Amino acid sequence: MRMQDEVCPLGVPGSTVFNVERRPGCRRKAGRESPWNLLDSVFSIFIFLLAFLRAAHALGHNATIGFDGAPDHLKLATLSTSVQLILDAADWPGVLRVADDLAVDFGRVTGVNGSVSVTNGANISPLNASMIFNITRKSNWDVPGAKTKPKGGVIIAGTLGRSAIIDGLVKQGKIDVGSINGQWEAFESQVVRSPMQGVDQALVIAGSDKRGTIYGLYDISEQIGVSPWYYWADVPPKNHDMICALPTIKVQASPSVKYRGFFLNDEAPALTGFINAKYPAGKYGPGFNADFYSTVFELLLRLKANYLWPAQWNSMFNVDDVRNQPLADEYGIVMGTSHTEPMMRATKEWNVFGHGPWQWNLNNASIYPFFVEGAKRAKLYEGVMTMGMRGSGDTAMSSGIETDMLENIVETQRQILTNVYGNATVPQMWCLYKEVQGYYEAGMRVPDDITLLWTEDNWGNIRRLPIPSETNRSGGAGVYYHFDYVGDPRDYKWINTIQLQKTWEQMSQAYVRQAKTIWIVNVGDLKPLEIPISHFFDLAYDINRWGADSVPEWLKLWATREFGSDVAQDIADVVDRYGFLAARRKYELVEPNTYSILNYEEADTVLADWVALGRKAQDISDNLPAAAKPAFFEMVLHPVLAGGNFIDIQISSAKNQLYAAQGRNSANYIAQNVLDKFNYDHRLTVRYNTLLDGKWNHMMDQTHFGYAGYWQQPMRQATPPLQYVQTLERDLAGDMGVSVEASNGSVPGDDQYHTNGGETLSLPPMDPYGPKRWIEIFSMGTNAFTWKVSAAPFVQFSQTAGTLSPNASNPDIRIYVSIDWSACPPGSNTTVINITSSTNYGTQYSMPTINLPYNHTVLPSNFTSGFVESDAHLAMEAEHYTKLTPASNLTYTLLLGNGRTLSALTLSDYLAPSLTTSTAPLLEYDFYTFTPTTNSTAVNLTLILGAGLNTTPSRPLTYAAQIDDLPVQKRAYIIDQPAGAWPIGWYQAVAQASWQNTTSWGALPTGQHKLKIWLLEPGVVLQKLVLDLGGVRKSYLGPPESYRVGA
Repeated sequence: MRMQDEVCPLGVPGSTVFNVERRPGCRRKAGRESPWNLLDSVFSIFIFLLAFLRAAHALGHNATIGFDGAPDHLKLATLSTSVQLILDAADWPGVLRVADDLAVDFGRVTGVNGSVSVTNGANISPLNASMIFNITRKSNWDVPGAKTKPKGGVIIAGTLGRSAIIDGLVKQGKIDVGSINGQWEAFESQVVRSPMQGVDQALVIAGSDKRGTIYGLYDISEQIGVSPWYYWADVPPKNHDMICALPTIKVQASPSVKYRGFFLNDEAPALTGFINAKYPAGKYGPGFNADFYSTVFELLLRLKANYLWPAQWNSMFNVDDVRNQPLADEYGIVMGTSHTEPMMRATKEWNVFGHGPWQWNLNNASIYPFFVEGAKRAKLYEGVMTMGMRGSGDTAMSSGIETDMLENIVETQRQILTNVYGNATVPQMWCLYKEVQGYYEAGMRVPDDITLLWTEDNWGNIRRLPIPSETNRSGGAGVYYHFDYVGDPRDYKWINTIQLQKTWEQMSQAYVRQAKTIWIVNVGDLKPLEIPISHFFDLAYDINRWGADSVPEWLKLWATREFGSDVAQDIADVVDRYGFLAARRKYELVEPNTYSILNYEEADTVLADWVALGRKAQDISDNLPAAAKPAFFEMVLHPVLAGGNFIDIQISSAKNQLYAAQGRNSANYIAQNVLDKFNYDHRLTVRYNTLLDGKWNHMMDQTHFGYAGYWQQPMRQATPPLQYVQTLERDLAGDMGVSVEASNGSVPGDDQYHTNGGETLSLPPMDPYGPKRWIEIFSMGTNAFTWKVSAAPFVQFSQTAGTLSPNASNPDIRIYVSIDWSACPPGSNTTVINITSSTNYGTQYSMPTINLPYNHTVLPSNFTSGFVESDAHLAMEAEHYTKLTPASNLTYTLLLGNGRTLSALTLSDYLAPSLTTSTAPLLEYDFYTFTPTTNSTAVNLTLILGAGLNTTPSRPLTYAAQIDDLPVQKRAYIIDQPAGAWPIGWYQAVAQASWQNTTSWGALPTGQHKLKIWLLEPGVVLQKLVLDLGGVRKSYLGPPESYRVGA
């Protein structure tokens, strides 16, 4: 953690964001701050803290707006006065348009729109704003109703070199723009006295370029209480009686990442259905027109993004509506096309206008003019040109790696750009997606000014990042990331499943490794991914603001912005917990057998977590103001309720199948629960689609039940398999059945899980350091019965008798078994539990019994810290080490909330060299065992590691482990494949959101031991460790953490 962060107030950046607080009128020379004496400094800090405490701030950045009307604050607007925005008519149209937005945003907050006045002071002509006026149905920058109200305070905004007002203030020495002049998308704001004739003082916003000014204006919008998601997520504006500018100077440096955008992809059925319902169809298909894209452009800019890959599969951005591209440019959006759409041509354009196959070696005569037209059409506008070529429909160009052909394609494309653009600089990128990475691995290179857009595996795990020899390329590098995907091993495109901690871990590594020219994320339909989109862009805008432990803080700031400070912490907790639970496995990959219903109470615990989360979210919703409920439903409540409901259906289906096999009457009740929950899912979908009079109709149309092992979306929703028992007939073994933890079997009666004719099942062994065990008694007949359970005096039960009815709503009961160890005999043995029924056991069966093995183990008094074996295994969360020894100026960073069960550890420096056991930080885990192992029954150590990949080809992710003084074992646990293919075991790793690597250690005597772990490469993320001495049972998350002495 940076020292600067430790002393900063919440929401104020540490240092590298370059937000500088200065006294108005204290001019700053380029490169150094004017000296202050100590008293002046203390006084200024005091004034700032007072202002901060009663001010608003954009998410994660310092405040320049307040609401209390203090004497030294500039009053901008009230319930009866209108803020006055003054700009130069020659400024960028996108800047003037955003000034209009800000004026209206003041109206959203105070009820009184601001006014916009444009002057003609610059010696340059105004730029074309015809597309903006076309979309807004306006002919000038006037704001309705503003001029009828008394005038309030003044905001002057403009871009250096385009605004005579701003340039004049610089020339007069009234503002110092040395920190932003010539920078990319930077801005400065401050209160200035006598900025122009007739104005005593004004809030002045100066941008280094058009988007710098745009972000400076939208920064005010966000601070006064208008969320970037006011339209796309229906976040209500905050209300204030007064809005003031604080006497502080804000300097916002260039964003961390140059191009920051998202990709609208896999847009059917949801987004396409929404478009079809809301916008008129175009000549060639759905109406992805300028009216739609204007809302997307505005959202991107309010989120301080600047880059867009438009919808791909059934639309043509430049053809569907000829206004789209010029409107994007007037707004200030940098356009691009996806990894499979070169030279600014959409996939569908070739399908509609192309001739012949999309194969360069067979049809370059037709493809060449197609490329030329794309370059010519894009010439007038700001964009990033996609270079290279892939096959039709997001496939490989050929069956093998044909480097010569792709090099020829890029060379031809470069010549086209020279012919069309001349000597002008044309931003270009080559996206190394899927098989294209294989071309790079085979030695293909492109000119240094082309950005290398590295990709992840579609599941949030970056495949490759720049190595030192690649970091000096003028085009730099970037990352194409996914929050939504269609493809192997399964689509995931229903609702949000993104763990923000994972996003931080991957993208911060990318930034440190110099992949910071382009960050583009696939967001599918855009909704319902509002939260991860916001987080992604905040990282891209100012990644140094957000550290490894920043997600809880970010979420609280986000929740404060969207719903207010009173409920922010509760909402942040819900969203954080939701991301943790949902990221364990994508919904589409969760099946009835995913979570164990037999072992470790895994399924029941998972479901209980979801139920508790749903109750908390619903309680928050019930107490929110009516205006906030739609936004909360869209972003928080719907995914929590729908996600928990989905998990319930899968777990209930598993129970239904087991219970039917055991003959339980409750199988039918569970089946009905599945059907009820299935219908509840439909009601949640309808509720979403009809919210706000159907504003987002079809946005929740994505199917999500019924994948049945196939990767592609099901065409129709279908429940998991269900079975019913005949409750009108009695089981052959009577009315009462008994089952136990860790077994599919039941008694009395016969089944494949125990000896035929036997009436006995066995519980897993118990010891003083393990959990309680459970038995279930259930109805499987037609008669009510009374049951009784008994055993040795030291065996205790949560209930010893009861009555079950075949028609009860819950004809089962779970009984927990514990042992009074103070009364238990020493040593290891087995005791018997008897269970009786008041009715008979059919014609051929008898009273069931349960064997209970126990091990009365005793821990020596000198073992004072560490984990204790139970049931022949130990499970340890990575962060619960006994000792951490730093080395080589390195330690381990705790990634709170990262992973599947608690948290994770990773090396503190992503730029660390390859390490050895002598140079890497050391983790030590003390543990105690009671079960000896031999060479043939060896103890196995499994590390559960993050799903990240080898981002440096010559440095595979590696760890080393040692138990006691046994030889160290070193493991590179990801084995890459050539030609861009996925690593060995990748399908399972991404499905289970982890790599799981096992080493075997042979004979291990009982007693105290020490496990040592070294993470030898940056990017290794350690979540959990499991030692199996023969007792680990099948589950998804692994055994719960073992008992820990000294915790």
